[in-house]
Amino acid sequence: MTNTTLATAPADAARPDRRGPGWAWLSGIAAALAGLAAAELLTWLIAPLGSPISAVGTYLIKVLPAPLINFGKETLGFADKPVLLVVITIVALAVGGFAGRLEYARTGLGAIGAALLAVLSIFAIAAQPDVSANAYAPVLIGMVVAYLVLRLLITRLHRVEAPPSVPATREMTADRRHFLILTGAIAAGSLIIGGGSRVLASGKSLALQARSMIKLPAAAEPAPPVPAGANLKINNLTPYMTANDNFYRVDTALTVPIVNPTDWTLRITGMVEREVTISWQELLKLPLSEFYVTLTCVSNEVGGNLAGNARWLGYPLRELLSRAGPKPGADMVLSRSVDGFTAGSPLSALTDPHRDAIIAIGMNGEPLPAEHGFPARLVVPGLYGYVSATKWVKELKVTTYADDQAYWTPLGWSARGPIKLASRIDTPTGAVNAGRVAVAGVAWAQHTGISKVEVRVDSQPWRTARLAATVSADTWRQWVYEWDAAPGDHQLTVRATDADGNLQTAASAPPAPDGATGWHTVNVRVR
Repeated sequence: MTNTTLATAPADAARPDRRGPGWAWLSGIAAALAGLAAAELLTWLIAPLGSPISAVGTYLIKVLPAPLINFGKETLGFADKPVLLVVITIVALAVGGFAGRLEYARTGLGAIGAALLAVLSIFAIAAQPDVSANAYAPVLIGMVVAYLVLRLLITRLHRVEAPPSVPATREMTADRRHFLILTGAIAAGSLIIGGGSRVLASGKSLALQARSMIKLPAAAEPAPPVPAGANLKINNLTPYMTANDNFYRVDTALTVPIVNPTDWTLRITGMVEREVTISWQELLKLPLSEFYVTLTCVSNEVGGNLAGNARWLGYPLRELLSRAGPKPGADMVLSRSVDGFTAGSPLSALTDPHRDAIIAIGMNGEPLPAEHGFPARLVVPGLYGYVSATKWVKELKVTTYADDQAYWTPLGWSARGPIKLASRIDTPTGAVNAGRVAVAGVAWAQHTGISKVEVRVDSQPWRTARLAATVSADTWRQWVYEWDAAPGDHQLTVRATDADGNLQTAASAPPAPDGATGWHTVNVRVR
């Protein structure tokens, strides 16, 4: 027995410690988190465009193949941008882990990982519009922090490792525990600092502070009051007016652009007799008007909720364009956002004297929320948002459809996007009790108006619903049908007719390339 112990003890003692490389990976991940946290903190403090994660994400959206962009948009919906940011972060942490392994093998090699992340981030930041020199500071300082933390952790790791021929002592075990605690503390602290900085950057920017101090001028032409009969006051029915916090948001911005109104200008360029530039203060002094307009996203599915109605304060685009004097042959206005997004609107729609196309600065009685385009955006009745509703707008280029393409057109979406007649059922859904049941929802045909809504129960004849009042043809209308519901499983279907007598088509089509079509149907169980 003694001989067996003597024979096996040296072999056990000589077995190498396999935990070192794994701990080196953890060190690299913690160091990468520290570098990203430092970059996010500096982004909040000094450089709004300096976030490496956001910059890389924005660049990828621009260069990824159209089928992949559309797949993400249709499959993930509102989650597409968060998922992209998470994937980019995971890749960055994986590179950090590999850098830790390199540094563990040889001092200095870990700098390759930090340099790779820095180069990619700088390239992505440089691709952003209106980037200044200070935007590069967060990523450069962040990557230096990442390598210094990596060097600290790997040096500590080498110190706590026992040579393969020496069994670990109690002191070595304690040192390893301290190493792991230090690594975990750096990672946790970095998550708190990085996450907190992103929250602060989106919630307490200078632009939002400026917004909080803005007092909108009174409208020279106030909107008419909402008729008493516009809200049917039915449970679960979409309100006639959409609160700002509940208004849908769809755009390409990974982070909300930060625009200080004192620095903002709108330029009208392109095929014009004279270029025009208007400042924020000049815009505020113009005779502003209020309009109720329902906006709709082209990605809205049949029965979807990517639509909202608000009271907008702004100035007619036709008046601004008349200052510039569009040249003969122009048929499109390419609006450009501060984040590089573009939308192509028919020039005729923006200059139509019977259409309230405006540059808006107010939404439901307050300055535009940052998420909805502060300080200024476009609102054009009758056109899907992807061809008209540019947020954070900074330029209107008068051009032609033959010479220019907007952001979504190369990705397979139609160059022109008139809103299609639509209706949906908001209530009931699921199960209801037998008896009189209010079947209700909203219908819209912006800039044309709704003249009739019909409801069908199972295969029974169509029944005409009662329409609520409305401010104008540019907004949706609530409707209700009183249904004597009998026990059993039933299918409810809705269709609408616009003010020109056009019946909503039953043909089913997806949102791409120019808006979804079809009748909205819900299944209801009556108890």
